[in-house]
Order: sequence, then C-alpha cells, then structure tokens
Amino acid sequence: MVATEHRHGTGARLVARRAGIDTYQAAVVYMRADCEVCKAEGYEAQARVELSVGGRSLIATVHHVLAPWLAVGEAGLSEAAWRGLGVSDGQVLDVRHPPVLESLRHIRAKIYGVPLDYDKLLGIMRDAAANRLSDLHLASFVTACVGDRMSGAETIALTRAMIDVGERLTWPRAPVIDKHCVGGLPGNRTTLLVVPILTACGVLMPKTSSRAITSPAGTADTMETLAPVNLDLKAMRRVVEQHGGCIVWGGAVQLSPADDVLIRVERPLDLDGTAQLVASVLSKKAAAGSQRVLIDIPVGPTAKVRSRAAADALSAALTDTGSAIGLQMRVVQTDGSQPVGRGIGPALEAMDVLAVLQRQASAPQDLRERGLLLAGHLLEMAGRAAEGAGVALARDVLDSGRAWQQFLAICEAQGGLREPPVAPHVRPCAASASGVVTSIDNRRIAMAAKLAGAPASPAAGVSMEVQLGARVQRGQPLFHLHAQTLGELEYAQDYIAAQEDLVSIAEAA
Repeated sequence: MVATEHRHGTGARLVARRAGIDTYQAAVVYMRADCEVCKAEGYEAQARVELSVGGRSLIATVHHVLAPWLAVGEAGLSEAAWRGLGVSDGQVLDVRHPPVLESLRHIRAKIYGVPLDYDKLLGIMRDAAANRLSDLHLASFVTACVGDRMSGAETIALTRAMIDVGERLTWPRAPVIDKHCVGGLPGNRTTLLVVPILTACGVLMPKTSSRAITSPAGTADTMETLAPVNLDLKAMRRVVEQHGGCIVWGGAVQLSPADDVLIRVERPLDLDGTAQLVASVLSKKAAAGSQRVLIDIPVGPTAKVRSRAAADALSAALTDTGSAIGLQMRVVQTDGSQPVGRGIGPALEAMDVLAVLQRQASAPQDLRERGLLLAGHLLEMAGRAAEGAGVALARDVLDSGRAWQQFLAICEAQGGLREPPVAPHVRPCAASASGVVTSIDNRRIAMAAKLAGAPASPAAGVSMEVQLGARVQRGQPLFHLHAQTLGELEYAQDYIAAQEDLVSIAEAA
C-alpha cells in the first residue's frame, strides 16, 4: 500500500512499519524529516510523542530519517516500541503530543535540591515504569539523587514508591528468606551456593536476582549460563513449589519495574548512588515477598564500599529503610580487599560455582567459605540453626552433596542445566617483576573484564591466577583475559597496558 499522512483530531495518523532497530528498552519512532506531520506538529528530533493503536498507547522519542527507506506517511518503530504497542505491519497509528507530565516538574525540583515526598516520587516511578520519561529525564533524576542528595526519609519514600508501582508476591508459608550483596567485589557469586544450601534444609528462598549494572556479571547473568532465568511469574511459582526456591531474573516477573528502568540509565552512566542502591535492593526484596533479608557489604580499598565508616553508614540506611517497610534485616560486612574465586564474568564465575558445588579439589576455597558464612547466617535467621551453628549445618549440606543435588533439581525445573560457554580467545597477563602480590585493584580488574566483553559476551572476562600474598616470578601469569572477539581482547589488553599497579608486586624480603 502507498502510505499517506492523515490528520486526526488534535493528532495525526501514520502507517506503522517495523524498523528492526534494537534500542534496548527505549521506545523510538522514526519519522521522515520532511514529513508533514513533523512540520505541522513541531516534532523535532528528540521530541516525545504519544503513539496509540487498538486501545494501546506509549510515549516514544522521535528520531528523524533522511534516507528513503522510510516512506512519506510511515512511522518506523524500534523493537521496544513495536513490542510495547503489539502492532502489526501496516496498521495505522494515532500520533499526538503527549500529556504534560507533572513528574518532570518534580525531577527539575530535585535537580535544584528540593526534597521529594512519597507522592512526588510515586509519580516519577509511575511514569518511569510506564516508559513515559525519556532517558534524558531519567538520567537527570538518577544524577540528581546520587551522593548525599537524598535524605533517609526520601530513601524510604523512594523504596515504597518503587514497590507500589509493581507486583508484590505472596507465598504460602513463612519465613521467606533472601540475601543480597551490594556489589563492587568481582567474582562474589555466593547466591548460587546459598540458595541450594538453604532450600535443601527446607527454607523457602524464591530468589530474584539482577543483571549487571556496573559490574562484569550479575547473579542473573551467571545463572543464565547454567539454566534459563527469564521465567514468568507462573513458571517461577512452579519451581518454588517443587523445590522451595529458584534463581531467576527479577526483570522477567515485573517486580519493581521502575527500578529496571532506572538501571537502564545507571548502567551507561556507571552510577549507583546510595539511596538508589538501597531502594533498588529493598524494593525488590519486599516485592518478591521476602520477610527476612541478609545483606553482604564487602569492604575494601577498591571495593564499592571502601571504608568501615562508609559501610556503617550504608548498613544503617539499609537497616532503617528495611525496618520501615517491614523487613527483618541482618547486615554483614565482609572482606572486600580482592576478587573472590578465580572467574570474573558470567561463564567464568559459573565454573567456580560448579567446582564448589561438586566438591572439586580445585574449587576456590575463598568462594566456598564466603558461601558457607552467608548460608550460615541465613539458616540462623530462618530458625533452622541456633545462633553460631549455621555455618556447621551449611558445611554439612555442601559436603554431603545435598546442595549439588538441590542445585541440579532447581536448574532442571527452570529449563535444564547447560554447559557454560568457553571464550575462543584467551591471553595471559604476566608479572613484570618477581615478588609478593600486595594488592589487587577490584575496580580496574572488573573494568578489564568488561572491556573484554563481559557480561554481553557470557564467556568473556578475567580468570585470576594469584591472590594476595602469593609469590610470583617475572613472566608468570597474574590473570588471563577471555574474549569472544580479537578486537575486544586487544581493547582490554590496551587498557591493562596503560594501568599501573593493577596487581601490585613487592620484592620479597
């Protein structure tokens, strides 16, 4: 058919075409720059428009097209917009100016330092969850809230607002247990150990996990190399009913959907402010139906939390906010001085987890002991072990093979256990001198893993060959880079070559 432009009330009508362009979660509409609708309505590039069809609507960002692949009278839709509208090729879209959003006024107020109450934050979260705010607006909000720009009262209000714009799960028995690590420690993939240990003891632990925000791997990314994690709510409930727990991606079950939208802009900004961290973590715990929550805060000079004072402040914020929304909280501060295990990146971390669960002699002992420590705390919180006896019970469950069998059962219920992928390109990074390893920079090691392609390339990342205190010889590999492509491998290697003291070595006495 030949597309033509139609006026319709206060808007216009354009024919929908699938542009086949992946804009991640952002809804984008492509309109010809010489389109009469653009001219008449003032739709400049980056303008926001409301698209409607068949009773469904969304707000999208306008991008202008100068090339002839889009005809006059057509509107090309990005994949996110296409899915959001559920449109078919050739259907007619209503295009009009979007309603004025009150939330934009509140975002501008926050930029100027005005405190926001629950109602204003709820309005922002509702518009965020409905994708009515552009990435520019979201980035402004995220930036305005980092540092010390949100009070304790605002953090509690933001957490409640995030909970209230999504679903909230309930479970048939109690207590419902959960745990979370605040991050900043590469390789700290303890959830995949804790869930099978706890559920093997009869504890209910429906674990919804995140994908990476600023790290080379999130728990969901790592688990996905072993079993499917994009389970809907019905499938998640089935797994939990069968085995007492699961390890799934929280974004697939629409828990705290506004947080998933904020994460979309936090990732490229590499920002993860305290208030948003607290609200993100606890809103998802509450939404998942959790009642008792353990938080792991690694503390170290190159971890996300660098000092005991900062850890104490974050612990207080988590505890106060958690208590305010009805959660029983326990916070533990752990050693964050170096990466955990050997692997940094989804598949490499999964291999470490398998080695621990399978009780392999080569399994990384630091990952094993951290998993046992956290599992012990959780068993005590769940009433399955007396105070101080949780670690011993967790160790028995792991050493007996019960945790491995439980993990296999959970993976099978989620869609089947699979082999983690292996990168085709691996290159060593060697010591430039002999001596003793005195420090390992968590942040820069993580950056190297990300530049090598993690987590987008699941097999990419870094495998550590040394720990603090190790004696090394000049030319000995300190770690290996793993990459899917030679270009990414060389990109990461160029970064490493420009760094000093990424792994510090002092001459042995």
